[in-house]
Amino acid sequence: MEVYRPRIIDSILKEELDAMGAVLLEGAKACGKTSSAEQAANSVIYMDDPVKRNQYLQMVDTDISFILDGASPRLIDEWQIATKIWDAVRFEVDHRGKDGQFILTGSAVPPPKEKMEMKHSGAGRISWLTMRPMTLWESSDSTGEVSLGNLFSNPDETVRGINRHKLLDIAFLSCRGGWPRAVDKGFSKSALRQAVNYFEAIVRTDISRVDNVERDEERTRRIMRSYARHQGTQASASTILQDIKENDSTEISDKTVYSYINALKSIFVIEDMPAWSPNLRSKSAIRTLDTRYYVDPSVACVALGIGPEDLVNDLNTFGFIFECLCVRDLRVYAQPLDGKVYHFRDRTGLECDAVVHLRNGCYGLVEIKLGGDKLINEGAANLIELRNRIDTTKMKAPSFEMVLTAVGDYAYRRTDGVLVVPVGCLKD
Repeated sequence: MEVYRPRIIDSILKEELDAMGAVLLEGAKACGKTSSAEQAANSVIYMDDPVKRNQYLQMVDTDISFILDGASPRLIDEWQIATKIWDAVRFEVDHRGKDGQFILTGSAVPPPKEKMEMKHSGAGRISWLTMRPMTLWESSDSTGEVSLGNLFSNPDETVRGINRHKLLDIAFLSCRGGWPRAVDKGFSKSALRQAVNYFEAIVRTDISRVDNVERDEERTRRIMRSYARHQGTQASASTILQDIKENDSTEISDKTVYSYINALKSIFVIEDMPAWSPNLRSKSAIRTLDTRYYVDPSVACVALGIGPEDLVNDLNTFGFIFECLCVRDLRVYAQPLDGKVYHFRDRTGLECDAVVHLRNGCYGLVEIKLGGDKLINEGAANLIELRNRIDTTKMKAPSFEMVLTAVGDYAYRRTDGVLVVPVGCLKD
């Protein structure tokens, strides 16, 4: 029997159940949603059970109380298989008059209301939580000596940490990804196979099942490969189209590329990063395009057909893949802080890889670098320049500036105040 690894979202899920009648826990397939929801649930029904699925679908039409009845919180796994469940849950929450009644889990964004048997948004009754693959802290690959939460609450606190990872280790962890089934397999080939199998499920079935639109398998592979090449950039659909059309036997349009990208977003394979718009002293225009990212770096590695040794031998590609790993972890670490992660870039080329912005207006600036004095110094200079451009008469000063690295022996604070933190020392 597999031992459950605690997840950062566990405490958030419990808080939401205390505050709302039902919680929708959504996210990428195989990221651990059902396992986490089972920890909080007192009864469960698995709508995707291959033996009972047809019976459950009939019950939804004839006696939906069977689906809903059970000790609370009741977990309805893969609820979107029968979208009538949504309104039934909302109705039941209203009439019970109690919080913490249901947990719904799903690996796909629900279709628009007009395309499903759903008459109410669920506002005020159902809250939404997004779960992502495991961070290095959750998979026990980070020492957790540096807490993101502490950087906000105690910005002057001494920062210390010892990094146990070498460059090849981080390359392996990037290719393995944060898939729960992979993390207990150590640094083995079988651990890397989990991401490959996940990728194959996407291109063969999942991208078409999400909205019942048949999509070409080889075209999906080419689009995902191109998307991987543009990790960390603001590449448009036209750019991706130009990248793939030489190898595509038929004419395709921007609209077609967008339909594939939107389908991948709907199953939480892609999670782009929105732009951050601070108040600046200068009038420099801020770029507002989203930055391209996969939900986990392993997807990009499989799409490109590369492994750990390939990354070590191509540091330019490794830099973009490592950025995706750091963005994944920062997004998860920001969740319990009620924060989100953004990207900043202005027309002069000044850039910040990640801005962790909390709902209370506090924020931290993060540059992501593989490591080495030259890159760290460049990252610190960028952070200081951006800090100096922010108009602190109109918004708060940053709580911290941090260069997040793959390698380096220690986490520490530089004399200019910039933190240098290996990702293998970070936690929420």
